[in-house]
Amino acid sequence: MAHDQSSLLLRKQLRDLNKNPVEGFSAGLIDDDDIFKWEVVIIGPGDTIFEGGVFKAHLTFPKEYPHRPPKMKFVTEMWHPNIGPDGSVCISILHEPGDDKYGYEQASERWLPVHTVETILLSVISMLADPNDESPANVDAAKMWREQPDDFKKKVGRLVRKSQDEL
Repeated sequence: MAHDQSSLLLRKQLRDLNKNPVEGFSAGLIDDDDIFKWEVVIIGPGDTIFEGGVFKAHLTFPKEYPHRPPKMKFVTEMWHPNIGPDGSVCISILHEPGDDKYGYEQASERWLPVHTVETILLSVISMLADPNDESPANVDAAKMWREQPDDFKKKVGRLVRKSQDEL
């Protein structure tokens, strides 16, 4: 039963996004027969070093959605403190609900069932512009972002151009 409610909710969110697109990203299914696997395309936000990039990612929703968060993974190569070397996105709102056993985050910053694909992607877009290097998913990127900002910008610039070439 829960599985049916999850798929109905996801279908509704997909319909809403297709009817009222949100600037900065687009979303669709990887395979029309599987409502739990989405492909999203995020456009690098203007006035940031990611500007002009076209970044593909996959969102995989658990059967317990919206009570548990989806996993998000960039397919396009990324260089960012909050994106792991394998492309996994590490931000608070995608962390399992409840209190953080490490004490970094409050429950209110973590996953809540009110979050939608739209709120997730808007958070990811703002994360691109404003990394959080307190608990980095990519330690090397965080170190470069802090200590060699020019090299960080150059490296991201190369990835932005690469993402455009891959279109």
